[in-house]
Amino acid sequence: MSPYRKQQLKYVIADILSAELVWLAFLLFRWLVYEGKVLGMHTVLIPAFGFWTPLVVYPLACVVIYYLSGYYLRPFRKRFGPELVTTLTSALVIAFGAFFVIIIDDKVTDYHHYLVSLVVLFGLQFVVSYLPRRVITMVSSRLHRENDSVVIDPAELPSERALYERIDKEYPTGKDIYVVPRLYDIVTGAAQIGELGGSPYICITEHKMSDAGICIKRATDVVTALVVSLLLSPLYAAIAIAVRCSSSGPILYRQERIGFHGLPFMILKFRTMQEGAESSVPQLTEDDDPRITSVGRVLRRYRLDELPQMWNVLRGDMSLVGPRPERAYFIEQIKEQAPYYCLLYKIRPGLTSWGPIKVGYTDTIAKMVERLNYDMAYMENMSLALDMKILFYTIGVILDGKGK
Repeated sequence: MSPYRKQQLKYVIADILSAELVWLAFLLFRWLVYEGKVLGMHTVLIPAFGFWTPLVVYPLACVVIYYLSGYYLRPFRKRFGPELVTTLTSALVIAFGAFFVIIIDDKVTDYHHYLVSLVVLFGLQFVVSYLPRRVITMVSSRLHRENDSVVIDPAELPSERALYERIDKEYPTGKDIYVVPRLYDIVTGAAQIGELGGSPYICITEHKMSDAGICIKRATDVVTALVVSLLLSPLYAAIAIAVRCSSSGPILYRQERIGFHGLPFMILKFRTMQEGAESSVPQLTEDDDPRITSVGRVLRRYRLDELPQMWNVLRGDMSLVGPRPERAYFIEQIKEQAPYYCLLYKIRPGLTSWGPIKVGYTDTIAKMVERLNYDMAYMENMSLALDMKILFYTIGVILDGKGK
């Protein structure tokens, strides 16, 4: 297990144990104040659920809310202020949520007690969860600064291309990448005063979207992929039968692409070409490509061949919205004209983005570079609202049937 995952696990375990302690302490408070029976099914404690169920549900609900808050996204990059605010806000959301669940069919009729209960639950949730978090953060902060980041000084390299080659090399390590800025970057505000000893820097791996936004985006990806796969399962089956009957070969086509952090993954598609259509050298699709089967032409026209990539979304290889992933062979050619391609590695590739909408299928390197520039613009302006807008436009593109 990587240090990144170990650190995430520490926070998750601490939050689960803290939530259990909070819930038991809260039950004890209500028992002492309202003289209920702790193990009873018809008490003022938790009348809608009994005693045992919340011991499992409450910690899990807390972890879900903490995840959506973005707290687990950067386990080695915790600062006092943001960590305090995130924990405080999450505790407030948890307290209100649990409070309204508790009052369902509650036997207490004095609403003053409800207000007291809410304040006590909020206070317990914040204090008991924040203290162990802060201890973990302080213990690990020095380790992170020494082992989980890299600083690149462009002055030590011969050229701008060499800078991007160095960034490309560092991305798969998962480290935070900082670049010492030029005077122009400082003057224009691109450089920020950050965590590295108070020195100005440009963090290449920093997201424009908030941590909470990134986690909500990921949760939306997972839920949507599950729902779409379930609702369209009859269509999946029909396409699979059609592909099988159209020509010999497997139903699904697997191809290695380069994705998040510059790491390779296997993308899935319904097969649209004759088996063995591509030689050892990768080829781009042409107009009226003879390698495409009759069924494959229909699938590509309406983008139906991309449906199996819902599995890639569930696995975390891809997102619903993000730059289309490319093969390493073509990436090397793109870099000849656009050496900054590696900057896309900070976000997950996607099923759709501005690039595919504006450029369509890319059958030349020039179009790939054009699509890259649209994807760079998307990355610099990422938001949940923008994702919804792109998905809306994508539906129009699919219905127009302009694929090939």
